[in-house]
Amino acid sequence: MSIPCEPKKAKLVISLFMKEKKNLLPVSERLESQFGPIDLVSSWLDFNFTSYYESEMGSPLFRRVLAFNSLINQEDLSLVKVFTNNIEKEYSENNKRLINIDPGYLLLERFVLASGKNFAHRIYIGEGIYADLTLIYQKGSFYNLPWTYPDYGAENMKAFLTVVRKKYKNTLNAKKQSL
Repeated sequence: MSIPCEPKKAKLVISLFMKEKKNLLPVSERLESQFGPIDLVSSWLDFNFTSYYESEMGSPLFRRVLAFNSLINQEDLSLVKVFTNNIEKEYSENNKRLINIDPGYLLLERFVLASGKNFAHRIYIGEGIYADLTLIYQKGSFYNLPWTYPDYGAENMKAFLTVVRKKYKNTLNAKKQSL
């Protein structure tokens, strides 16, 4: 018989991609006011893996990934996505987004993104939102899955997430030692 246990808190990671880099600062400040301090920020990551968003947002598109200091409950990911969807609406002109915000969380064994779109590998988590298992961590590395978006499967993204994972692991170890 399986025995239910309390899930570990997760490291909140939010990816922002946009054409106008000037939107990064005000949106980051909004996210910090809601989720607390940002402790890691990626360099600008290329977003040349798809033209899917170009008709809405233009090109070229740029991505920055933010990792937050405080940990979240895994079940709160749907609420985070609803909050970020509202920011996207605020940063829209003529029903076209100026910024796309992809929240997710990182655990030692996986990286999960939130999505409003259902698909075979996505699990409904409430508020009209699905959890997308995007990467798994095994044998010292993140690994792509058949459905991993190419930009999340890129080596520079996985390198950044590896740094985030190390910081998250250190946080968990520090919490263990303080008990």
